Amino acid sequence: MTLSVRLAGGHRRLLASLMVGLVGFASSAVEAASLKIGMVSPPGHIWNQVSDRFNDNLEKASNGQYHIRMSSLAKLQGEPEMIAQLQTNNMQLAILTVGSLAGFEPAFTGWYMPYRFADVTAVAKATRNEDARNMLTSLNEHQMVGLGYALSGMRQVISVKPVQSVADFKDMKVRAFPAPVFQDWWKNLQATPVQLAISDVAPALAAGQLDAVDVDLDMAVGLQLYKQAPNLLFTNHMAFPGVMVASRKWWDGLSDADRKMVTKAFQEAESWGFQKQAEAEVANLAHLKAEGVNVVQPDLQGFQQVGDNIVKQYSTATPAIGHFITNVQ
Repeated sequence: MTLSVRLAGGHRRLLASLMVGLVGFASSAVEAASLKIGMVSPPGHIWNQVSDRFNDNLEKASNGQYHIRMSSLAKLQGEPEMIAQLQTNNMQLAILTVGSLAGFEPAFTGWYMPYRFADVTAVAKATRNEDARNMLTSLNEHQMVGLGYALSGMRQVISVKPVQSVADFKDMKVRAFPAPVFQDWWKNLQATPVQLAISDVAPALAAGQLDAVDVDLDMAVGLQLYKQAPNLLFTNHMAFPGVMVASRKWWDGLSDADRKMVTKAFQEAESWGFQKQAEAEVANLAHLKAEGVNVVQPDLQGFQQVGDNIVKQYSTATPAIGHFITNVQ
């Protein structure tokens, strides 16, 4: 009888131990958070690389508590839907173009002002400017939190036929990013700006529906657009930053310690991305040349005159844009 009681007690202790272990495991599973992120860039793009770096930093800092995964629907939905999902916490993170955020804070359009930045290193430096940080803070009013910036390369032009000057763009059909300043830029060059999903650009070039594409070199190389448009005009006319944005509802639910951890994890990824993009500009240009792309360095005077007109137009309409670009130069 005594032996039987001891065995039962041992079983009870073993069962209790197993239950504690299972409860602890379940608790860890509940606490582990899979964070959805969206962006419009293709795989391999610098924004995707920055996201991966952010994820690695965050997983390490949180001992696996947080993991960032790409939203499978993000590219199909587009940026307006991503913003709506951020605002309702159906998506926790996104890298959004500054153009998509200009409706909330017009000063974001200042990043697109032609010929205000010499290269991506100058753009990276400008992200530390007080105005640039204030733009991020302004998103709080719109159920979003701006964590920082992710850069793409400077904007260039790839074309089916060689182009060398402003005059060559007259009546050309150019795929342009769907933001007003891009439309104004190409109309001032007497071209016809075409709004087209980036996934449809290569077929449109091949079918003769487009003559040229306003693009960064990351996209030109990543999507191999140079196979349909083997001419590169190195206009270097605009910067094209993105913003790492978090859902305000998700952010407000974090502890102070977790907010600091997330911020630190992205700050390292942000700085890493700036350096990586500066290196990519050199590597992408070398890749295009190795692929036989005809690279033309044009006389920029005519392009800069058009750019000055754009800057004047937007700075007059929105003084915050003028303030920003004056302070970053």
